[in-house]
Amino acid sequence: MSNAISVGDRVRIIALPAFVKTADPMPMLRPPNVLSVGLEGLVMNQRPGNYWSVRFTNGTFLLEQQYLEAIVER
Repeated sequence: MSNAISVGDRVRIIALPAFVKTADPMPMLRPPNVLSVGLEGLVMNQRPGNYWSVRFTNGTFLLEQQYLEAIVER
């Protein structure tokens, strides 16, 4: 799997942070159990501080790159 992530990529969660932050105009912290390891989403944009806005089926969240891996289409 490639470690390089860019806007429009499909990504998979490889680990969960202690809390996840929503990507709403007024972000809110949520417990990590709203997401799960292996969940796939679409990168919407990059935010400062190496955060990525990722849209999943249950919402859009801000995650650091260390918790994500790009899904390589074959």
